[in-house]
Amino acid sequence: MAEALTRDALDRKGVSSDHVRVLSAGVAAGIGSPATPEAIVALRGHGIESYEHTSQPATPDLISSADLIFALTPAHAEGLRRVAPGAAERVRTLDPSGQGVPDPIGGPQSLYDQTAAEIKRLIEAQLKDIIS
Repeated sequence: MAEALTRDALDRKGVSSDHVRVLSAGVAAGIGSPATPEAIVALRGHGIESYEHTSQPATPDLISSADLIFALTPAHAEGLRRVAPGAAERVRTLDPSGQGVPDPIGGPQSLYDQTAAEIKRLIEAQLKDIIS
């Protein structure tokens, strides 16, 4: 959801995908799993109708190639730093206070909806600081 919400926020700000590459990867993610039906419904609630996603692991090469990396939880941030120690200074939690955004996997639709809203709020706040 974070990838789709970030792409949407950048698009609304007029930032071309030619200038910013947004990817989602997980510390413990497998390869090729689709977004859950609940995530797709939650994204629709934010006006994102088409979202094709397949999971991918956060590899050392992928992490090292990023200019900025947002993790949803402090544990994810620490995992990313362990995978690619040279990128540690570019890893931060999406919530500037360091609080995590819990993974809604396995929860009800309402939890996915709440999580999407929180991720969107945090992304918009981060983009204010990044994009002038």
